[in-house]
Amino acid sequence: QVALVESGGGLMQAGGSLKLSCAASGLEFRRYAMAWFRQAPGEDREFVARISWSGGNTAYADSVRGRFSISRDNDKNTMTLEMDNVKPEDTAVYYCAAKYSPILVYEGYDFDYWGQGTQVTVSS
Repeated sequence: QVALVESGGGLMQAGGSLKLSCAASGLEFRRYAMAWFRQAPGEDREFVARISWSGGNTAYADSVRGRFSISRDNDKNTMTLEMDNVKPEDTAVYYCAAKYSPILVYEGYDFDYWGQGTQVTVSS
């Protein structure tokens, strides 16, 4: 059974830094593209960042590019999102997601598995 468990969320002030983690189990992690999405209250879920199975390719939403950094450790089955210079508009529930993509670099937004989410709240 696949499980994606996010951690690291919390309350922080604007301009600070935070690191989110996603621990994966029940899947062959290195065969999956991984991503972070977020959903703010009253809003649709939106793409934040994506990383290929090898870690060699990454993509970011315009709103976070230059401030957030996605990475993964295929030996530990974990993915992280380092968030710098956070803003109040980054406040949302952040979700970890996995997409089976063992060869090609996946460039879509339709993911197979999702975590339960972790809350990030940024005060001004």
